[in-house]
Amino acid sequence: MSSQHQPNQPSHLSRREAMRRGAWGAAGMIAAGGLSSSVSADEAEKTPEQQAAELKASRDSAAKAKITQPKTKSVIQIFLWGGMSHTDTWDPKPGSGYDYMGEFDRAIPTNVEGIQLGFLFPHLAKQADKYSLIRGMTHGFFGHERAAYLMQTGHRPGGRLAYPSVGAVFTYFKRDEYKGLVPPYIVMLQAAGRFSEEGFLGPAYKPFATGGDPNAARFEVQGIINRGIDDNRQRARRELVDKVNLMGYGMADVPEMEAAEAARENAYGLILGRGREVFNLDNEPAALRDRYGRNTFGQQCLAARRMVEAGVPYVTISFPGGWDTHGNHFPTMRRQCPMLDQGLATLLADLSEKDLLDSTLVWCCGEFGRTPKIDWAPPWNGGRHHYAHALTVLVAGGGFKGGQVVGATDEKGEKVVERPVYPVDLMGTFYLLAGIDASAKLPHPWGLDAYVLDAENEEGMLSSGLLEEII
Repeated sequence: MSSQHQPNQPSHLSRREAMRRGAWGAAGMIAAGGLSSSVSADEAEKTPEQQAAELKASRDSAAKAKITQPKTKSVIQIFLWGGMSHTDTWDPKPGSGYDYMGEFDRAIPTNVEGIQLGFLFPHLAKQADKYSLIRGMTHGFFGHERAAYLMQTGHRPGGRLAYPSVGAVFTYFKRDEYKGLVPPYIVMLQAAGRFSEEGFLGPAYKPFATGGDPNAARFEVQGIINRGIDDNRQRARRELVDKVNLMGYGMADVPEMEAAEAARENAYGLILGRGREVFNLDNEPAALRDRYGRNTFGQQCLAARRMVEAGVPYVTISFPGGWDTHGNHFPTMRRQCPMLDQGLATLLADLSEKDLLDSTLVWCCGEFGRTPKIDWAPPWNGGRHHYAHALTVLVAGGGFKGGQVVGATDEKGEKVVERPVYPVDLMGTFYLLAGIDASAKLPHPWGLDAYVLDAENEEGMLSSGLLEEII
């Protein structure tokens, strides 16, 4: 964990920030018709910590008042392992100088007035009305594993408990609602973090990693589509098993055999039936596949859309290429950003066209950002390093408004100067939109007290309130 001073923590609010927040509170009370001169005096005497706590409580209350019923049915998480540079992408700082922007000192307008993106995102620029950008996201963990754990669980790393990821928690609370053949928690292509995503919830909530490549001629999903065995041969194998299964016929009425038969039918439903068809991208028009991009990430996005269309509660896409660009930064960004841009923009448009965006929450980020100042010294020669003081998160659908920006960084992208947002605020908003009680207790195998989120009791956990601005 970094020991660097973080000016946006509640305990380090500047006098100007304290006064500004106090003014917000006063403005709200004036609007409610309940501000008197004595109240104004009391407000001025409050410490920055008290004002920050009241602002957080106000945001939480406003957010909960807006959500009277769940809006999110499914989630698509796009995880950019390694940490994508925020200043080169969704929080550009043109004009900040060559040492900060290098060869990427250019931003482009979007279809929402006042919002700009890095020039490598022309497709997303045309879809800005469908998503919001959280430019105030911040935390203090500069190591991959610890930052990824925080950004995917909403809990601080290093504690006694190994908490489950938001995907596992989501699946746990939706377990009675989803009855599909495809597993309820899917990861393409491999697990997204260097930790156990299911945590103490156990293997029943472990994500199903597909393996394979959806851009290949055949998306060979591990455990569902056998490499080198075509469908006709698979069916012949099943028929042979049925013919020699004399015990199954003789004990058909035994409850244990009935359960085994049901499990077998479900397995075959995955291998040869409706479950398997979810992963068959050949069912999609070639023109649509081209729109997504004929690359692994583009076809992952299309597969994710098919999964939520089938009712799968949680899908994680691990971007097939690292963003840990200490070196070779600019060539890597030129190669990967266009794929991210095309695939994600088409996913949002496709979900919208199929009336799925309102019920499907899409979020995309890495575990942290990259240093705004470029390291030109050998051996990095133009690299960006880990940076946890600021990163940008894209959110869309599932109850989130589009065309909005939450928070802001300074002129060089080095620190959050407006509306800091912490991981627990992001996770808490997800759970609120999905109808999941963030204060609910989770089942721990040893009977220990564990909750979906517990910012009030986790030492050092920072929160500035739910994202009521964009719901």
